Formats: sequence, C-alpha cells, structure tokens
Amino acid sequence: MSLAIDLSGRVALVTGGSQGIGAGIAAVLVEAGATVVTCARSAREDPPRGITHRRCDVRDPDAVSALVVGIAEDHGHIDLLVNNAGGSPYAPAAAASPRFTEKVLGLNLTAPLLVAQAVNEVMQRQGGGSIVNISSVSALRPSPGTAAYGAAKAGLDSLTRTLAVEWGPKVRVNSVNVGLCRTDRTVDHYGGDATVAAIEETIPLGRMADPAEVGRVVAFLGSDLASYVSGSCVECHGGGEPPAFLVAQSLHVSDHADKERQ
Repeated sequence: MSLAIDLSGRVALVTGGSQGIGAGIAAVLVEAGATVVTCARSAREDPPRGITHRRCDVRDPDAVSALVVGIAEDHGHIDLLVNNAGGSPYAPAAAASPRFTEKVLGLNLTAPLLVAQAVNEVMQRQGGGSIVNISSVSALRPSPGTAAYGAAKAGLDSLTRTLAVEWGPKVRVNSVNVGLCRTDRTVDHYGGDATVAAIEETIPLGRMADPAEVGRVVAFLGSDLASYVSGSCVECHGGGEPPAFLVAQSLHVSDHADKERQ
C-alpha cells in the first residue's frame, strides 16, 4: 500500500464546509482526489473547483434527509462524512438561557448525529465508509464562556466511540479534537494581532493551526491508511494548553527578572 493519501473516486460531504476550518478541510480532500460536497445554511456562489455546495440546515431532519438522498442519487455513493458544522457565541453559564443552551447543543451534538444517521444508511448499503466528527479541545478541558459548547463536544466524542461500536465493521467513526486555528475570523474573535500573538506564545508549537493541517488529519482518517482506526479521538492542538500554574509561574519569573534588571 502506498503511503500517499489517495481519495480518488470517493465522495465526501463536509458540513459547514464553505468557510473557516470546514473550507480548509474541503480543499485538502479535493487535493487528495475526492469529489467534495459542502453544505451550509446559506448559498455559496462559485465554489472552488472540485466542490459543489448545497444549502442545508443540519438541525432540520427533513433537510438532512433530502441532502443525503440527493448526494447519493447524484454520485451513487458517499464515502466520507465530515461533521464540521458547529460553534457557539460567548455566554457565561449563569446567564445562558434555556433556549440558547438548546440551540448550542442542537448544532454541536444533535445535528452531527442526524447527519451521521442519514449517511450511515447509505454507507451500510454500499458496504463501507468513514465518518469524521470535528470536535474541540473544549471537550477535553473546562470551557468557560462556552460551557454548553464544551459539553456538546465532549458528548460528540462519546457519541463517536459509541457509533464506532454500533456501526462497525462497515463504517469507521472517529473524531478530531481541534485546538486554536487561524481563519479569516481569528483576529475579530480574539481581539487583534497583539492578542493573537500572545495566545500563540502559550501553544507548545508556537502558533495556531492552519485549517489545511486539520484537513490532512481528516484526509488520513478517511483514507485506507486508517483502515483499522475507529472509535478514536485524535488530538490536533499543537501540543495542547499548558496548565495555568505554569503560565503564572512564567509570568512571575519574568516579572522578577525585570525588577532585578531595574
């Protein structure tokens, strides 16, 4: 078996694939030879070569069913599902309304299950396939300001392991715990270049990820190179986040050195 990732002849669906991390994933899959369909709630004019785009609210069971049936009819098969659609506004847990929490859980946990259920039907009939759920480091540590999001992503990791058991041996299911990633909204989200640079200094690899780096992990999991990988939660976070006490210690040592020089 060649160690090159070759997805030629395969059809991939990437939810939320028109921007940010999803767009980076879609581009890598096209580069690997896949035919890619992206979906989002909004239309997308002139998608990149190799990508077709369809409107779909992944929280709507009827819309999801129509989307998956349409792709299967057009292409004959679906070989890879990337459950990427997700996200959450900032909201302290004490102030989050029940409706807000329900919407966050719906987008980040219930919707991936809805799409996975629909695609699994196709994959079981055709004899195989791979599902990759895009999770987050928020599933692995406290998520202040996005409590429901972190809980939903932890649930998504649990769902991943369960579906791998229920849907094997034909369908493999894995997740990717993504860390901080540079997109066209990074500066707006984190508060400017100086803040982003300070945040990047806390990452062991010294920078945020590029969406394509997440895409390459997804491409691996969707390829034959990962034929015995299922029920795994792969961490793609540049080494993770140092414990708070180490950050405090570093700041204290730096401050002490500055005072001595004075």
